[in-house]
Amino acid sequence: MIFSSQQDNEMEHLNKRIQTVAVLGAGAVGCYLIAGLAPKLGENLWIIAEGSRKERLEKEGLTINDRQMSLCVKTPQEAKGADLLIVAVKYGSLEESLDAIEQIVDDETIVMSVMNGVDSEEIIGHRIGMQHMMYSMIKIASERTGHCVRFNPEVTEGVYFGEADGSLSWRVAAIENLFDDSGVRFHISEDILKKIWAKYALNISMNLPQAIIGCGLGGYRDSAYVMDISTKLKEEVVAVALAVGIDIREEKAASFDSRTVSPKARFSTLQDLDAKRHTEVDMFSGVLLRLGKQLKISTPYNALALDIIKALEEKNDGRFDYQ
Repeated sequence: MIFSSQQDNEMEHLNKRIQTVAVLGAGAVGCYLIAGLAPKLGENLWIIAEGSRKERLEKEGLTINDRQMSLCVKTPQEAKGADLLIVAVKYGSLEESLDAIEQIVDDETIVMSVMNGVDSEEIIGHRIGMQHMMYSMIKIASERTGHCVRFNPEVTEGVYFGEADGSLSWRVAAIENLFDDSGVRFHISEDILKKIWAKYALNISMNLPQAIIGCGLGGYRDSAYVMDISTKLKEEVVAVALAVGIDIREEKAASFDSRTVSPKARFSTLQDLDAKRHTEVDMFSGVLLRLGKQLKISTPYNALALDIIKALEEKNDGRFDYQ
């Protein structure tokens, strides 16, 4: 029997297990994964950091859902050859993280980027090779205050992952085996690119209007004007997605359920503005504007959202605080 090189590779790795996991980024998303994997992996779960940040994490650990966690912290060089690297940095830190990613990855390392947006896999893959990338996304309800992170397990769906071609490869099986019997909720997707774009549309249409207006999630239920802004932003994402061959028109719109989500709930962009941090609006509307320009698709609502949130960042920075 003659096997293709891909079939040979699948058979060679059929029983491969992920033994070591490196996590780059210890914000809300990273903390969810750290909390879920630590009991299973122990010292084989490595948090990537250098310099004073490494010293602080080693000394103070992390507080996740009111639980103090000690960490195994490694530099990128020390983590070279990890079986799985999970990238969970902020979008604005991705470019400066590429050197660290390259230092960690060897020929066999699988890389999952659980960042929001639709282009982080390509940015990372351009540096290390797309053959390392496993497409993924994450849905969690979380909040970060200082060095403390809380996530709501009742409404946290967890990690979605899959091969771009939908195949159930040895890599998918290895990640499934890792997450199984851990504290990480997971879903294997045979249409992961559609999932990623649907979440992208959700983030743009639900994150940005409330950040601009400064309202809780209940604004989408109680104001037709807030909901109209959300709808217009999403329509632009749907149009761009169609142009790149991904149809998310039938994806269900987000709904507000006061039984599980407080009307006061604030998504990540508004949380960033509240804390006077810079947001990830470049990853949301910024990337969409770039794609729209390339594809000759008009995105005026996202252009305005980008300008307003950038202005709010400048206001937080004190650029035009005239008191």
